[in-house]
Amino acid sequence: MRRRLALSLPLVLAGCGRDDPRAALEAAARQLQERLEARDTNGVLDLLDAQFRAQDELDRDWARRTMGLLFLRYAQVKIVALAPTSRVDPNAAHVGYTDAQVVLSGAQDLIPERVAPYAVRLEWRHDGKRWLLHALSWQ
Repeated sequence: MRRRLALSLPLVLAGCGRDDPRAALEAAARQLQERLEARDTNGVLDLLDAQFRAQDELDRDWARRTMGLLFLRYAQVKIVALAPTSRVDPNAAHVGYTDAQVVLSGAQDLIPERVAPYAVRLEWRHDGKRWLLHALSWQ
């Protein structure tokens, strides 16, 4: 028994050292949320794929302008993602998805001036080094 355990330990440890694409995808989604809440336009743009599209027609320039307006209007931006789920496409390991119910709020002081719920889907692409947001859709 001890010998089997001793032989299997290196395999278990090797498995722990591998990159977990889904964990990296979840981390990218959290990073996007953190940068939006920090009102970091350049940081958010850094996470967008060069061919980024929102609602199938809006591009990176739209994202930059929209964040600029949002961040000018609201001193505080808060995003609450309810039950986010992320998955890597089993047929295309470079494609991932994050789905969540999101509540977005904006405020100048402590009391939110605007609260809006959305169902969002984020489509990610792995560029060989990291996950980048390729497409965003919401309802």
